[in-house]
Amino acid sequence: MDLRIVLTTVGSEAAAGKLAETLVAEKLAACVSVVPAAFSVYRWKDRVEKEPEWLLVIKTLADRVDTLKSQLEALHPYELPEIVELEPSSVSPKYIAWVAEATRKP
Repeated sequence: MDLRIVLTTVGSEAAAGKLAETLVAEKLAACVSVVPAAFSVYRWKDRVEKEPEWLLVIKTLADRVDTLKSQLEALHPYELPEIVELEPSSVSPKYIAWVAEATRKP
């Protein structure tokens, strides 16, 4: 079982909470850590934008990632959501076992 970390950002605490709760409730993620007070500077439609954002650090398994990404795209408030998948090189076997249990399909 391969652990994956998926990152995304949203523009409000409410949106972060809603996404986090939905992903965990649907067993697409074992845990979503919401990191407040991020500040992003980015280019969008030929302008440099500066906005506060909330970073979501989503822990899941490789076999749940495609469904998770589809759900993120469907629910995300941004026109173009950031969805970045990371593959950790070393993870505690006990942690992976917990993620597997928490995301087990019904």
